[in-house]
Amino acid sequence: MRRPRQDRSRRRRRRLRRTLTLALVLIALAGIIVTNWDLLMGSLEDRQIAATRAEHRALWALGSALPGTPDLAKLDERLAASGLTRQQPILIRIFKREFELEIWKAKDGRYQHFATYPICRWSGRLGPKLKTGDRQAPEGFYTVSKHQLNPNSRWHRSFNLGFPNVYDRAHGRTGSFLMVHGGCGSVGCYAMTNAVIDEIWTLVTAAFDAGQRRFQVQAFPFRMTEENLAAKAAHPLHTFWNTLKSGSDLFEASSLPPRVHVCGRNYVFLQGRNISDGEMPIMPSCPANTAKKQPSES
Repeated sequence: MRRPRQDRSRRRRRRLRRTLTLALVLIALAGIIVTNWDLLMGSLEDRQIAATRAEHRALWALGSALPGTPDLAKLDERLAASGLTRQQPILIRIFKREFELEIWKAKDGRYQHFATYPICRWSGRLGPKLKTGDRQAPEGFYTVSKHQLNPNSRWHRSFNLGFPNVYDRAHGRTGSFLMVHGGCGSVGCYAMTNAVIDEIWTLVTAAFDAGQRRFQVQAFPFRMTEENLAAKAAHPLHTFWNTLKSGSDLFEASSLPPRVHVCGRNYVFLQGRNISDGEMPIMPSCPANTAKKQPSES
């Protein structure tokens, strides 16, 4: 008689686990609906963004890896397959609409794409952060140095993007502590899950320990293709995004980080000369022989 009782007990425990798991997923989905109500009521693009957030949040709540996550257990094997090491200089690119963060590593005097990670969550809509409390994640060009790293973040590990940068301050934008961090919650940050931020952290700290002073972060609303920009021709942020595209184009053409200036409250990008240009801060001055532009950007 003991075995039937044990079987019934195991079945009850399994049902309880399934019920608790379903409850956690439903709670997570309810939270996503509440925090994304404006997006759910918005455009098709807004609804697609909200749906991706809901999917990612549910997978994260279940402890599952997000689609597109590299094999994090084989970092060194993946590096070796690309002819790279942990210590080589690093550069990061972020694409909001695609929910992707890329890591590029220096090799033979250029930057080479190493890995693409799914972003678990970013908050707000497409567009830059404008003021404290708007829940927007930054867009633009930023630099990160060692002192911006936080190994004891409430979101596991994090690094500060350095918002507001020179451009943001020139436009009166406000906000602080805008991070790339672990977990899957965001109020103006880029949340990567703990497992993914651990790998990013490993690569960032190895590059700093090997002598890199800063790395460049390029944060975009979407892949900066001609087609994507043309589709946003009537958008109020088109001029700003088109300017970001000019910096993106320089990098994609040369695999070198552009030199970034703020001139007349506008971004001005110059072709990078070598990989160390990614260590330069955003310059609060017009480049030599560059006429000061009128402040036409949003």
